Amino acid sequence: MDDKARRIFGNVIDDKDYKAACRSKERFARKFGDDANASYPTIIRKNPYIGKSLGVSDIRLVTDPREKGDEAFDLDKGIIVGNIRMGFGHYRISMAMASAAHALGYKPYWMDLNSFPQTACTKVISAQNDLYSLGSRISQKNVLFNKAVWEPVNYEGFRKLSYNASDQKNAEIMAAVYRNVPKEIPVIGTHVWPAQAALHAGMKYVVNAIPDNWPMALHLAEGSVHTVQTHSAYIGYRVLNGMQGKKVLKPMPAGSLIYTGHYVDDELVRNIETDCQARIARKTDGKPMRFLLTIGGAGAQKDIFSAVIRHLLPLIRDRKAVLYINVGDYKNVWDELLHEIPQLSDIATEHFNNWTDTEKFCTEALSCDVEGVHAFWHENIFEAVYVTNLLMRSCDVLVTKPSELSFYPVPKLFIHRIGGHEKWGAIHSAEIGDGTLECDDIPHVLQMIDLFMQDRDFLKEMCQNIITNKPIGIYDGAYKAVQIAMGMKV
Repeated sequence: MDDKARRIFGNVIDDKDYKAACRSKERFARKFGDDANASYPTIIRKNPYIGKSLGVSDIRLVTDPREKGDEAFDLDKGIIVGNIRMGFGHYRISMAMASAAHALGYKPYWMDLNSFPQTACTKVISAQNDLYSLGSRISQKNVLFNKAVWEPVNYEGFRKLSYNASDQKNAEIMAAVYRNVPKEIPVIGTHVWPAQAALHAGMKYVVNAIPDNWPMALHLAEGSVHTVQTHSAYIGYRVLNGMQGKKVLKPMPAGSLIYTGHYVDDELVRNIETDCQARIARKTDGKPMRFLLTIGGAGAQKDIFSAVIRHLLPLIRDRKAVLYINVGDYKNVWDELLHEIPQLSDIATEHFNNWTDTEKFCTEALSCDVEGVHAFWHENIFEAVYVTNLLMRSCDVLVTKPSELSFYPVPKLFIHRIGGHEKWGAIHSAEIGDGTLECDDIPHVLQMIDLFMQDRDFLKEMCQNIITNKPIGIYDGAYKAVQIAMGMKV
Protein backbone atom coordinates (compact mmCIF):
# COMPACT_ATOMS: atom_id res chain seq x y z
CA MET A 1 0.00 0.00 0.00
CA ASP A 2 1.18 3.52 -0.80
CA ASP A 3 2.31 5.62 2.13
CA LYS A 4 -0.59 8.06 2.41
CA ALA A 5 1.46 10.40 4.58
CA ARG A 6 4.22 10.87 1.98
CA ARG A 7 2.11 12.10 -0.94
CA ILE A 8 -1.42 13.56 -0.75
CA PHE A 9 -3.30 13.80 -4.04
CA GLY A 10 0.04 13.98 -5.84
CA ASN A 11 1.38 16.71 -3.54
CA VAL A 12 4.66 15.65 -1.92
CA ILE A 13 5.08 16.16 1.81
CA ASP A 14 8.57 17.43 2.56
CA ASP A 15 10.97 15.29 4.58
CA LYS A 16 10.71 17.41 7.71
CA ASP A 17 6.92 17.13 7.91
CA TYR A 18 6.95 13.46 6.93
CA LYS A 19 9.45 12.62 9.68
CA ALA A 20 7.33 14.57 12.17
CA ALA A 21 4.30 12.51 11.11
CA CYS A 22 6.24 9.28 11.65
CA ARG A 23 7.35 10.45 15.10
CA SER A 24 3.73 11.21 16.01
CA LYS A 25 2.74 7.64 15.26
CA GLU A 26 5.76 6.30 17.16
CA ARG A 27 4.86 8.34 20.25
CA PHE A 28 1.31 7.00 20.31
CA ALA A 29 2.54 3.44 19.73
CA ARG A 30 4.97 3.71 22.66
CA LYS A 31 2.32 5.18 24.92
CA PHE A 32 -0.66 2.98 24.00
CA GLY A 33 0.89 -0.05 22.35
CA ASP A 34 0.84 -1.21 18.75
CA ASP A 35 -1.86 -3.78 18.07
CA ALA A 36 -1.56 -3.64 14.26
CA ASN A 37 -1.34 -7.43 14.12
CA ALA A 38 -4.13 -8.06 16.63
CA SER A 39 -7.32 -9.82 15.54
CA TYR A 40 -10.40 -8.69 17.46
CA PRO A 41 -13.51 -10.87 17.05
CA THR A 42 -16.42 -8.83 15.69
CA ILE A 43 -20.11 -9.24 16.52
CA ILE A 44 -23.33 -7.33 15.80
CA ARG A 45 -25.51 -6.16 18.68
CA LYS A 46 -28.87 -4.45 18.51
CA ASN A 47 -28.61 -0.83 19.61
CA PRO A 48 -30.98 -0.51 22.59
CA TYR A 49 -31.29 3.27 22.30
CA ILE A 50 -31.68 4.34 18.67
CA GLY A 51 -32.03 0.89 17.15
CA LYS A 52 -35.81 1.05 16.94
CA SER A 53 -35.93 4.62 15.60
CA LEU A 54 -33.11 4.40 13.08
CA GLY A 55 -32.79 0.66 12.45
CA VAL A 56 -29.25 0.74 13.84
CA SER A 57 -27.19 -2.17 15.14
CA ASP A 58 -23.76 -1.80 16.74
CA ILE A 59 -20.50 -3.34 15.62
CA ARG A 60 -18.72 -4.51 18.74
CA LEU A 61 -15.25 -5.95 19.31
CA VAL A 62 -15.08 -8.65 21.95
CA THR A 63 -12.23 -10.22 23.87
CA ASP A 64 -14.00 -13.56 24.28
CA PRO A 65 -14.48 -15.30 20.90
CA ARG A 66 -17.24 -17.44 22.44
CA GLU A 67 -19.49 -14.38 22.81
CA LYS A 68 -22.29 -14.39 20.26
CA GLY A 69 -23.92 -11.49 18.47
CA ASP A 70 -27.59 -10.78 17.78
CA GLU A 71 -27.39 -11.04 14.00
CA ALA A 72 -25.04 -11.56 11.08
CA PHE A 73 -23.66 -8.88 8.76
CA ASP A 74 -26.03 -8.09 5.90
CA LEU A 75 -23.62 -8.18 2.96
CA ASP A 76 -26.27 -6.93 0.54
CA LYS A 77 -27.98 -4.05 2.39
CA GLY A 78 -25.47 -3.34 5.15
CA ILE A 79 -23.71 0.01 5.45
CA ILE A 80 -21.29 1.03 8.21
CA VAL A 81 -21.47 4.48 9.80
CA GLY A 82 -17.95 4.95 11.17
CA ASN A 83 -17.65 7.62 13.81
CA ILE A 84 -16.03 8.77 17.00
CA ARG A 85 -17.38 10.51 20.03
CA MET A 86 -15.64 13.89 20.04
CA GLY A 87 -18.27 16.25 21.33
CA PHE A 88 -21.78 15.64 19.98
CA GLY A 89 -21.24 16.76 16.38
CA HIS A 90 -19.92 13.59 14.77
CA TYR A 91 -22.49 11.45 16.58
CA ARG A 92 -25.24 13.73 15.29
CA ILE A 93 -24.00 13.50 11.69
CA SER A 94 -23.78 9.72 12.10
CA MET A 95 -27.40 9.63 13.22
CA ALA A 96 -28.35 11.57 10.09
CA MET A 97 -26.55 9.01 7.93
CA ALA A 98 -28.14 6.09 9.77
CA SER A 99 -31.58 7.69 9.51
CA ALA A 100 -31.17 8.25 5.76
CA ALA A 101 -29.85 4.72 5.21
CA HIS A 102 -32.78 3.25 7.12
CA ALA A 103 -35.26 5.36 5.14
CA LEU A 104 -33.68 4.19 1.87
CA GLY A 105 -34.08 0.54 2.85
CA TYR A 106 -30.53 -0.23 3.95
CA LYS A 107 -29.20 -1.68 7.20
CA PRO A 108 -27.00 0.82 9.10
CA TYR A 109 -24.26 -0.45 11.42
CA TRP A 110 -22.90 1.89 14.08
CA MET A 111 -19.11 1.66 14.51
CA ASP A 112 -17.71 4.07 17.09
CA LEU A 113 -13.91 3.87 17.04
CA ASN A 114 -13.85 5.54 20.45
CA SER A 115 -15.78 2.71 22.11
CA PHE A 116 -13.24 -0.15 22.04
CA PRO A 117 -11.16 0.46 25.19
CA GLN A 118 -9.09 -2.70 24.66
CA THR A 119 -7.60 -1.25 21.46
CA ALA A 120 -4.81 1.19 20.75
CA CYS A 121 -7.26 2.85 18.34
CA THR A 122 -9.61 4.00 21.11
CA LYS A 123 -6.76 4.97 23.39
CA VAL A 124 -5.28 7.25 20.71
CA ILE A 125 -8.65 8.84 19.92
CA SER A 126 -9.54 9.32 23.59
CA ALA A 127 -6.24 11.04 24.28
CA GLN A 128 -6.77 13.47 21.40
CA ASN A 129 -10.39 14.00 22.37
CA ASP A 130 -9.39 14.90 25.94
CA LEU A 131 -6.82 17.36 24.63
CA TYR A 132 -9.31 18.98 22.25
CA SER A 133 -11.98 19.27 24.97
CA LEU A 134 -9.48 20.89 27.31
CA GLY A 135 -8.49 23.40 24.64
CA SER A 136 -12.15 24.22 23.95
CA ARG A 137 -12.86 24.92 27.61
CA ILE A 138 -9.75 27.04 28.10
CA SER A 139 -10.51 29.02 24.95
CA GLN A 140 -13.86 30.11 26.41
CA LYS A 141 -12.28 31.31 29.64
CA ASN A 142 -9.01 32.84 28.42
CA VAL A 143 -9.24 35.44 25.66
CA LEU A 144 -5.48 35.50 25.10
CA PHE A 145 -5.27 31.70 24.73
CA ASN A 146 -8.22 31.74 22.35
CA LYS A 147 -6.73 34.47 20.17
CA ALA A 148 -3.09 33.32 20.21
CA VAL A 149 -3.53 29.53 20.23
CA TRP A 150 -6.99 28.07 19.80
CA GLU A 151 -8.36 30.09 16.90
CA PRO A 152 -5.13 29.79 14.84
CA VAL A 153 -4.89 26.04 15.47
CA ASN A 154 -8.51 25.42 14.45
CA TYR A 155 -8.38 27.81 11.52
CA GLU A 156 -4.91 27.43 9.98
CA GLY A 157 -3.19 24.57 11.83
CA PHE A 158 -5.79 21.96 10.83
CA ARG A 159 -5.74 23.40 7.32
CA LYS A 160 -2.23 22.23 6.44
CA LEU A 161 -1.31 19.13 4.46
CA SER A 162 1.36 18.43 7.07
CA TYR A 163 -1.42 17.95 9.64
CA ASN A 164 -3.10 15.42 7.36
CA ALA A 165 0.20 13.57 7.02
CA SER A 166 0.38 13.11 10.79
CA ASP A 167 -3.24 11.97 10.94
CA GLN A 168 -2.63 9.43 8.20
CA LYS A 169 0.25 7.94 10.16
CA ASN A 170 -1.78 7.88 13.38
CA ALA A 171 -4.69 6.24 11.55
CA GLU A 172 -2.45 3.27 10.75
CA ILE A 173 -2.71 2.46 14.47
CA MET A 174 -6.51 2.49 14.21
CA ALA A 175 -6.88 0.07 11.30
CA ALA A 176 -6.93 -3.13 13.39
CA VAL A 177 -10.54 -2.55 14.50
CA TYR A 178 -11.72 -3.22 10.92
CA ARG A 179 -9.78 -6.47 10.54
CA ASN A 180 -12.76 -8.80 11.03
CA VAL A 181 -15.33 -6.58 9.34
CA PRO A 182 -16.37 -7.77 5.83
CA LYS A 183 -14.42 -5.62 3.41
CA GLU A 184 -17.24 -5.33 0.87
CA ILE A 185 -19.60 -3.48 3.22
CA PRO A 186 -19.53 0.27 2.40
CA VAL A 187 -18.33 2.67 5.09
CA ILE A 188 -19.38 6.28 5.65
CA GLY A 189 -16.93 8.01 7.97
CA THR A 190 -18.43 11.02 9.76
CA HIS A 191 -14.97 11.91 11.03
CA VAL A 192 -11.84 11.51 8.98
CA TRP A 193 -10.22 8.94 11.31
CA PRO A 194 -12.84 6.20 10.74
CA ALA A 195 -12.49 6.86 6.99
CA GLN A 196 -8.68 6.81 7.05
CA ALA A 197 -8.57 3.72 9.27
CA ALA A 198 -11.03 1.93 6.97
CA LEU A 199 -8.80 2.61 3.97
CA HIS A 200 -5.67 1.43 5.80
CA ALA A 201 -7.58 -1.74 6.73
CA GLY A 202 -8.52 -2.47 3.12
CA MET A 203 -12.23 -1.62 3.21
CA LYS A 204 -13.25 -1.41 -0.44
CA TYR A 205 -15.93 1.29 -0.47
CA VAL A 206 -15.38 4.34 1.73
CA VAL A 207 -17.18 7.69 1.79
CA ASN A 208 -15.61 10.45 3.87
CA ALA A 209 -18.41 12.82 4.93
CA ILE A 210 -16.66 16.13 5.60
CA PRO A 211 -18.50 18.14 8.27
CA ASP A 212 -16.94 21.60 8.10
CA ASN A 213 -17.62 24.45 5.69
CA TRP A 214 -14.00 25.69 6.00
CA PRO A 215 -11.65 23.56 3.84
CA MET A 216 -9.02 21.87 6.02
CA ALA A 217 -6.54 19.13 5.16
CA LEU A 218 -7.52 17.59 8.48
CA HIS A 219 -10.54 16.10 6.67
CA LEU A 220 -8.75 14.42 3.76
CA ALA A 221 -8.79 10.64 3.37
CA GLU A 222 -7.30 9.90 -0.04
CA GLY A 223 -8.80 6.77 -1.55
CA SER A 224 -12.31 7.61 -0.34
CA VAL A 225 -15.06 9.60 -2.02
CA HIS A 226 -15.23 12.90 -0.13
CA THR A 227 -18.59 14.60 0.30
CA VAL A 228 -19.21 18.22 1.30
CA GLN A 229 -22.32 20.11 2.36
CA THR A 230 -21.81 23.40 0.47
CA HIS A 231 -20.65 24.58 -2.94
CA SER A 232 -18.06 26.91 -1.38
CA ALA A 233 -16.52 23.97 0.48
CA TYR A 234 -16.42 22.04 -2.78
CA ILE A 235 -14.35 24.75 -4.50
CA GLY A 236 -11.97 25.10 -1.53
CA TYR A 237 -11.39 21.36 -1.19
CA ARG A 238 -11.12 20.70 -4.91
CA VAL A 239 -8.06 22.96 -5.25
CA LEU A 240 -6.79 22.23 -1.69
CA ASN A 241 -6.97 25.96 -1.10
CA GLY A 242 -4.31 27.29 1.27
CA MET A 243 -3.31 23.84 2.48
CA GLN A 244 0.38 24.45 1.82
CA GLY A 245 0.60 28.19 2.33
CA LYS A 246 0.41 30.14 -0.93
CA LYS A 247 1.64 27.25 -3.04
CA VAL A 248 -0.64 26.20 -5.90
CA LEU A 249 -1.31 22.51 -5.33
CA LYS A 250 -2.40 19.68 -7.55
CA PRO A 251 -6.20 19.53 -7.19
CA MET A 252 -8.28 16.61 -6.02
CA PRO A 253 -9.09 14.45 -9.05
CA ALA A 254 -12.55 14.27 -10.61
CA GLY A 255 -14.83 11.89 -8.75
CA SER A 256 -12.97 12.12 -5.44
CA LEU A 257 -15.11 15.03 -4.20
CA ILE A 258 -18.90 15.43 -4.46
CA TYR A 259 -21.29 18.12 -3.26
CA THR A 260 -24.29 16.50 -1.57
CA GLY A 261 -26.04 19.18 0.48
CA HIS A 262 -26.56 19.17 4.23
CA TYR A 263 -26.39 15.97 6.29
CA VAL A 264 -29.85 15.88 7.90
CA ASP A 265 -31.98 13.08 9.34
CA ASP A 266 -34.82 11.70 7.24
CA GLU A 267 -37.51 12.48 9.82
CA LEU A 268 -36.47 16.15 9.89
CA VAL A 269 -36.31 16.52 6.10
CA ARG A 270 -39.61 14.71 5.56
CA ASN A 271 -41.42 17.06 7.94
CA ILE A 272 -39.91 20.40 6.90
CA GLU A 273 -43.15 21.86 5.51
CA THR A 274 -45.28 20.61 8.41
CA ASP A 275 -42.91 21.88 11.09
CA CYS A 276 -42.28 25.26 9.46
CA GLN A 277 -45.99 25.86 8.92
CA ALA A 278 -46.55 25.07 12.61
CA ARG A 279 -43.94 27.69 13.54
CA ILE A 280 -45.57 30.27 11.29
CA ALA A 281 -48.98 29.48 12.79
CA ARG A 282 -47.71 29.86 16.36
CA LYS A 283 -46.21 33.25 15.48
CA THR A 284 -49.39 34.39 13.71
CA ASP A 285 -51.58 33.27 16.61
CA GLY A 286 -49.39 34.96 19.23
CA LYS A 287 -48.50 31.73 21.01
CA PRO A 288 -45.31 31.50 23.12
CA MET A 289 -42.14 31.33 21.03
CA ARG A 290 -40.16 28.17 21.74
CA PHE A 291 -36.38 28.46 22.12
CA LEU A 292 -34.13 25.37 22.23
CA LEU A 293 -30.75 25.66 23.93
CA THR A 294 -28.43 22.75 23.25
CA ILE A 295 -25.40 22.75 25.52
CA GLY A 296 -22.82 20.25 24.30
CA GLY A 297 -19.37 19.28 25.44
CA ALA A 298 -18.78 20.26 29.06
CA GLY A 299 -20.88 23.42 28.92
CA ALA A 300 -18.03 25.61 27.69
CA GLN A 301 -20.42 28.45 26.73
CA LYS A 302 -22.54 28.29 29.87
CA ASP A 303 -22.18 32.03 30.53
CA ILE A 304 -23.92 32.83 27.24
CA PHE A 305 -26.72 30.38 27.95
CA SER A 306 -27.14 31.75 31.48
CA ALA A 307 -27.62 35.23 30.05
CA VAL A 308 -30.18 33.94 27.53
CA ILE A 309 -32.13 32.15 30.26
CA ARG A 310 -32.19 35.23 32.50
CA HIS A 311 -33.36 37.35 29.57
CA LEU A 312 -36.17 34.95 28.72
CA LEU A 313 -37.45 34.23 32.24
CA PRO A 314 -39.82 37.25 32.43
CA LEU A 315 -41.19 36.36 29.00
CA ILE A 316 -41.68 32.76 30.08
CA ARG A 317 -43.60 33.85 33.17
CA ASP A 318 -45.80 36.03 30.94
CA ARG A 319 -46.43 33.04 28.65
CA LYS A 320 -44.75 34.78 25.73
CA ALA A 321 -41.83 32.34 25.49
CA VAL A 322 -41.01 28.70 26.18
CA LEU A 323 -37.56 27.28 26.82
CA TYR A 324 -36.19 23.81 26.05
CA ILE A 325 -32.75 23.17 27.56
CA ASN A 326 -30.77 20.05 26.61
CA VAL A 327 -27.61 19.60 28.67
CA GLY A 328 -26.83 16.31 26.94
CA ASP A 329 -25.14 13.87 29.31
CA TYR A 330 -23.69 16.61 31.53
CA LYS A 331 -25.99 16.89 34.54
CA ASN A 332 -23.38 19.05 36.26
CA VAL A 333 -24.16 21.78 33.73
CA TRP A 334 -27.82 21.79 34.80
CA ASP A 335 -26.82 21.81 38.48
CA GLU A 336 -24.58 24.80 37.84
CA LEU A 337 -27.36 26.63 36.02
CA LEU A 338 -29.70 26.06 38.99
CA HIS A 339 -27.01 27.38 41.33
CA GLU A 340 -26.55 30.52 39.24
CA ILE A 341 -30.26 31.04 38.49
CA PRO A 342 -32.19 29.66 41.51
CA GLN A 343 -35.57 30.79 40.14
CA LEU A 344 -35.19 28.22 37.36
CA SER A 345 -36.09 25.44 39.77
CA ASP A 346 -39.49 27.04 40.41
CA ILE A 347 -40.68 26.81 36.80
CA ALA A 348 -38.59 24.06 35.22
CA THR A 349 -39.87 20.58 34.45
CA GLU A 350 -37.03 18.07 34.46
CA HIS A 351 -37.11 15.27 31.90
CA PHE A 352 -34.16 13.34 33.29
CA ASN A 353 -32.96 9.90 32.25
CA ASN A 354 -36.45 8.75 31.29
CA TRP A 355 -36.57 8.20 27.55
CA THR A 356 -40.24 7.21 27.53
CA ASP A 357 -41.16 10.52 29.17
CA THR A 358 -38.88 12.44 26.80
CA GLU A 359 -40.36 10.85 23.68
CA LYS A 360 -43.88 11.48 24.99
CA PHE A 361 -43.14 15.17 25.56
CA CYS A 362 -41.51 15.59 22.13
CA THR A 363 -44.44 13.93 20.37
CA GLU A 364 -47.10 15.90 22.22
CA ALA A 365 -45.26 19.20 21.69
CA LEU A 366 -45.77 18.83 17.94
CA SER A 367 -49.52 19.39 18.27
CA CYS A 368 -50.14 20.69 21.81
CA ASP A 369 -49.46 23.97 23.56
CA VAL A 370 -46.34 24.11 25.76
CA GLU A 371 -45.48 26.43 28.64
CA GLY A 372 -42.56 27.05 30.98
CA VAL A 373 -39.04 25.61 30.97
CA HIS A 374 -38.31 22.00 30.07
CA ALA A 375 -34.86 20.60 30.89
CA PHE A 376 -33.45 17.40 29.41
CA TRP A 377 -30.57 15.26 30.65
CA HIS A 378 -29.83 11.70 29.62
CA GLU A 379 -26.95 9.64 30.87
CA ASN A 380 -26.69 7.62 27.67
CA ILE A 381 -24.87 9.37 24.82
CA PHE A 382 -27.34 8.26 22.13
CA GLU A 383 -30.32 9.69 24.02
CA ALA A 384 -28.35 12.78 25.03
CA VAL A 385 -27.65 13.64 21.39
CA TYR A 386 -30.88 12.45 19.79
CA VAL A 387 -33.21 14.40 22.08
CA THR A 388 -32.06 17.60 20.35
CA ASN A 389 -33.22 16.12 17.03
CA LEU A 390 -36.63 15.32 18.53
CA LEU A 391 -36.97 18.78 20.11
CA MET A 392 -35.94 20.54 16.90
CA ARG A 393 -39.21 19.62 15.24
CA SER A 394 -41.38 21.47 17.76
CA CYS A 395 -39.07 24.36 18.61
CA ASP A 396 -39.24 27.73 16.88
CA VAL A 397 -35.62 28.84 17.29
CA LEU A 398 -32.51 26.76 17.94
CA VAL A 399 -29.83 28.67 19.89
CA THR A 400 -26.45 27.10 19.11
CA LYS A 401 -22.86 27.71 18.19
CA PRO A 402 -22.24 27.43 14.42
CA SER A 403 -21.22 23.77 14.48
CA GLU A 404 -22.83 20.79 12.74
CA LEU A 405 -26.21 22.21 13.75
CA SER A 406 -25.61 25.08 11.30
CA PHE A 407 -26.89 22.79 8.56
CA TYR A 408 -30.19 21.70 10.10
CA PRO A 409 -33.56 22.91 8.68
CA VAL A 410 -34.72 24.87 11.70
CA PRO A 411 -34.47 28.65 12.35
CA LYS A 412 -31.18 29.22 14.17
CA LEU A 413 -29.71 31.91 16.38
CA PHE A 414 -25.93 31.56 16.35
CA ILE A 415 -23.91 32.37 19.44
CA HIS A 416 -20.12 32.74 19.36
CA ARG A 417 -18.13 29.88 17.86
CA ILE A 418 -15.57 27.58 19.47
CA GLY A 419 -12.73 27.50 16.94
CA GLY A 420 -12.29 29.71 13.87
CA HIS A 421 -13.39 27.05 11.39
CA GLU A 422 -16.95 27.10 12.76
CA LYS A 423 -17.72 30.66 11.67
CA TRP A 424 -18.23 29.52 8.07
CA GLY A 425 -21.22 27.45 9.13
CA ALA A 426 -23.00 30.59 10.32
CA ILE A 427 -22.01 32.50 7.18
CA HIS A 428 -23.48 29.77 4.96
CA SER A 429 -26.68 29.55 7.02
CA ALA A 430 -27.22 33.30 6.91
CA GLU A 431 -26.67 33.30 3.15
CA ILE A 432 -29.34 30.66 2.48
CA GLY A 433 -31.65 32.34 4.97
CA ASP A 434 -32.19 29.66 7.63
CA GLY A 435 -30.08 31.20 10.40
CA THR A 436 -28.76 34.46 11.82
CA LEU A 437 -25.31 35.94 11.66
CA GLU A 438 -22.92 34.75 14.37
CA CYS A 439 -23.42 36.90 17.47
CA ASP A 440 -19.99 37.69 18.92
CA ASP A 441 -21.11 38.68 22.41
CA ILE A 442 -24.02 38.44 24.83
CA PRO A 443 -25.62 41.85 24.03
CA HIS A 444 -25.90 40.89 20.36
CA VAL A 445 -27.36 37.47 21.26
CA LEU A 446 -30.03 39.18 23.37
CA GLN A 447 -30.70 41.69 20.59
CA MET A 448 -31.37 38.79 18.21
CA ILE A 449 -33.73 37.13 20.71
CA ASP A 450 -35.71 40.38 20.91
CA LEU A 451 -35.84 40.54 17.13
CA PHE A 452 -37.30 37.03 16.94
CA MET A 453 -39.80 37.90 19.66
CA GLN A 454 -40.89 41.36 18.52
CA ASP A 455 -40.66 41.38 14.73
CA ARG A 456 -43.76 40.09 13.00
CA ASP A 457 -42.01 38.59 9.97
CA PHE A 458 -38.42 37.69 10.98
CA LEU A 459 -39.19 34.10 12.03
CA LYS A 460 -41.78 33.61 9.28
CA GLU A 461 -39.32 34.58 6.54
CA MET A 462 -36.71 32.19 7.91
CA CYS A 463 -39.27 29.37 7.89
CA GLN A 464 -40.27 30.21 4.34
CA ASN A 465 -36.62 30.10 3.27
CA ILE A 466 -36.30 26.60 4.72
CA ILE A 467 -39.37 25.48 2.79
CA THR A 468 -37.94 27.02 -0.39
CA ASN A 469 -34.56 25.33 0.15
CA LYS A 470 -36.02 21.83 0.43
CA PRO A 471 -37.01 21.06 -3.19
CA ILE A 472 -33.61 22.13 -4.53
CA GLY A 473 -31.95 19.48 -2.39
CA ILE A 474 -30.07 21.64 0.12
CA TYR A 475 -31.02 19.30 2.98
CA ASP A 476 -30.59 16.00 1.06
CA GLY A 477 -26.91 15.40 1.86
CA ALA A 478 -27.37 12.33 4.05
CA TYR A 479 -29.49 10.54 1.45
CA LYS A 480 -26.96 11.33 -1.26
CA ALA A 481 -23.97 10.22 0.84
CA VAL A 482 -25.65 6.88 1.47
CA GLN A 483 -26.52 6.49 -2.23
CA ILE A 484 -22.90 7.26 -3.18
CA ALA A 485 -21.58 4.66 -0.72
CA MET A 486 -23.97 1.94 -1.84
CA GLY A 487 -23.45 2.87 -5.48
CA MET A 488 -19.69 2.22 -5.19
CA LYS A 489 -20.50 -1.50 -5.04
CA VAL A 490 -22.01 -1.52 -8.53
